Amino acid sequence: MIRLLFAIFGGIILGGVVHLVSVLALPRIATQDAYSRLTPIGKLNSVTPLPPTEPTNPLLPFMDPAFAMAVCRYDLSTGPIKLTVPVSQSYTSVSFYTRSDVAYYAINDRSAGRRIIELDLMTEAQHAELPEDEDVTAADRLIIDSPTATGLIVLKALAAEPGLMAQAQASLAASNCRVQTEPPAKQGPAKR
Repeated sequence: MIRLLFAIFGGIILGGVVHLVSVLALPRIATQDAYSRLTPIGKLNSVTPLPPTEPTNPLLPFMDPAFAMAVCRYDLSTGPIKLTVPVSQSYTSVSFYTRSDVAYYAINDRSAGRRIIELDLMTEAQHAELPEDEDVTAADRLIIDSPTATGLIVLKALAAEPGLMAQAQASLAASNCRVQTEPPAKQGPAKR
């Protein structure tokens, strides 16, 4: 009886270990992750609108047909990225992912509080190289530190009704994701 219980207990432990290892290893060995699927359809460091989702052949899994989507594959090895996203009529969100599909930051139009979501994306080393400027405060610009040099930015705009899809797509098409070639401009003191 004890041998049978020991064998059952050992089988459960071994099955749990195998399951845990396979679940943790799958993202690293998968060849068709989001970054790889999006590589053929867009250029690096530029915004690429995604085609509308189709049930028979989705570009990415679990895409919501009520959202217009665009992506920016980024590479920070040549410098920081300046991202600007006009806010759509209903709802706009921007999510940041590492090359291995780990989400590390997200912002939406309500938390941005402006008509344009504008931010600088850079590595921690690039952020440390920025000059300390007393005139530019954290409220003047949003700086996101990326944990990796390459990754993916996903832009989404909600079309609350099917007739608003063109407006949502147009707001994402006006987005800009580009490498900053010169250091950020010094802003003067706020006028009262």
